[in-house]
Amino acid sequence: MKTRFFFLCLAVSCLLVSSGCGTARKQRLADLETQVQTLQQRLLESEKAKLGLSAELRRQQSAHSEELDRLEQQKEQEADKLLEAERALSEGLKSELGDARARLERTERGLVLTLLDEIFFDSGKAVIKPEGLETLDKVAKVLQENVPDSPVAVEGHTDNEPIRYSSWRTNWELSAGRALAVLHHFIEQRGVAPERMQAAAMGEFHPVASNDTAEGRRQNRRVEIVILPAQLKKVKE
Repeated sequence: MKTRFFFLCLAVSCLLVSSGCGTARKQRLADLETQVQTLQQRLLESEKAKLGLSAELRRQQSAHSEELDRLEQQKEQEADKLLEAERALSEGLKSELGDARARLERTERGLVLTLLDEIFFDSGKAVIKPEGLETLDKVAKVLQENVPDSPVAVEGHTDNEPIRYSSWRTNWELSAGRALAVLHHFIEQRGVAPERMQAAAMGEFHPVASNDTAEGRRQNRRVEIVILPAQLKKVKE
């Protein structure tokens, strides 16, 4: 009897264990399926985000390429304007260029017109002579018609001879006065926009020739009018 009861209990226990294992397995499978669905949803969202980022990257690359193309076109247009300005100045200043009182050249800074101060000023003075006014009017016409958007710098230069018979304290002040005289003529008499203009006093410290000779000092006493490249406008997105 005891033996039979023992085997009956063992059988019931096995059935209970088997039944419990099946329930746990089903629950585990259900949990795994839920996790798989969650991972699949996350993967789908990641793929969508990836596609969105790729599309945005392509859009930005296209916009950047278009901006570079626009800037390159602006540079080419600005180069053409400076070339036209150079031609116009060469034509308008034939006499000044012909007798070596003027020099015109393209540099890294821009288009540089160098005019010896004898065209504009008497010794130690900063009042522009009538002959100088005529020359400046020719230059102003080019500034207005050929390069209307380009900034313009006016630089005054002197030789290294100390100031003796003048009211100017040093060559710094003299070069500043002469640069400002040219600048004011452009603005007040010829209508060049003041926001385009800047003046610089260079004094004796940027010579183009030796100050040991009279001719060298003559070359160093000069006004330089620099037509700077127009600032390129960034393309709006």
